Amino acid sequence: MDPKGRSKWELDTPCLTIDLDLLDENLQRMQARVAAAGKALRPHAKTHKCSMLAKMQLAAGAIGVCAAKVSEAEALLAAGVEGVLITGPIATPAKAARLKSLLRKSRSLMAVVDHVFGVELLEKQLAGSGLRLDVLVDVDVGHHRTGVAPARAMDLVQRVMACRSLWLRGIQAYAGHIQHIPRYVDRRTASLKALKQAAAVFRQLQSLDEGCTIFSASGTGTAATDLAVPELTELQAGSYALMDAEYLAIECEDGAECADYHPALTLLTTVVSVGHGRQVTVDAGLKALYRDGGRPRVLNADYTRLQYDWFGDEYGKLSAAGRGALLPELGTVLELVVSHCDPTVNQFDRFFITRGGKVVDVWPIDLRGRCQ
Repeated sequence: MDPKGRSKWELDTPCLTIDLDLLDENLQRMQARVAAAGKALRPHAKTHKCSMLAKMQLAAGAIGVCAAKVSEAEALLAAGVEGVLITGPIATPAKAARLKSLLRKSRSLMAVVDHVFGVELLEKQLAGSGLRLDVLVDVDVGHHRTGVAPARAMDLVQRVMACRSLWLRGIQAYAGHIQHIPRYVDRRTASLKALKQAAAVFRQLQSLDEGCTIFSASGTGTAATDLAVPELTELQAGSYALMDAEYLAIECEDGAECADYHPALTLLTTVVSVGHGRQVTVDAGLKALYRDGGRPRVLNADYTRLQYDWFGDEYGKLSAAGRGALLPELGTVLELVVSHCDPTVNQFDRFFITRGGKVVDVWPIDLRGRCQ
């Protein structure tokens, strides 16, 4: 049955819904803030894994999108999305070959490098092809996940500049370890310290080649702070579009919980078992809600005092926290803010797009499962 026109409360659960008005407001708000600061926005598609949503971000003014893996970039390009930056390093001949195939389809494709091995791998793959790949040097500003240490970054820069098939466009410096620091002042201090290291590298780079004009960094948790960094040219924020409990729990500048962006993404789940004391069981467990991150929140007005806990692969538990908290009846559909949007989205095939509580469209999550 076509779900369009139906109430979202009639959907089979568990399922993911996106409120189209809230999504659009989130996109417009971030885009306006970035534009006002004289920066560009290249949002990360790993958050939503949906080419339809990526196109909506481009229509709102984004200059391109980020992809964590080659396979995500493949799906984005297949859907006609341009300006894709692959933010993870390429370390195998198989990945390099796939990237080469993508470059034949889109000359706007970019990738990052963080080691001389990766530089030589890409240079070898592209040799004699007539293709040239735009690259950013990935600078490690404290996360220690990917990237070259700032003190060694210029050595890698020189190696890239010596390549015939690689064109150095700038740097990337993503501080993922800072994005969820709860206190605003601590998060701001940590982010500015991290970006100061990258900015020094960027200034050195520009002194060598004025054509290196990209300094790509930042995320949803530090975007407001990072926009004030003069050297930064583009933001990679992603979660602002959908939001989740983890990001909603961090402080804004005034000390309140962050309300800059709305929880456009929600998960619907049904009460499937009762009669177990001050708790009920719902049909969304580990296979529907990613566990690492914030605690999912109930949005239904009568049940906001219920606390969600994972209750196995298939089920979740909602417990009455404190006196006076109501328990929902069997069959009740509840709406939750998800714990962590990126891996939760990866559990589903589609988004049900809603407006005014009714389903207006269905968008495939066409980047789902693309982890290669």
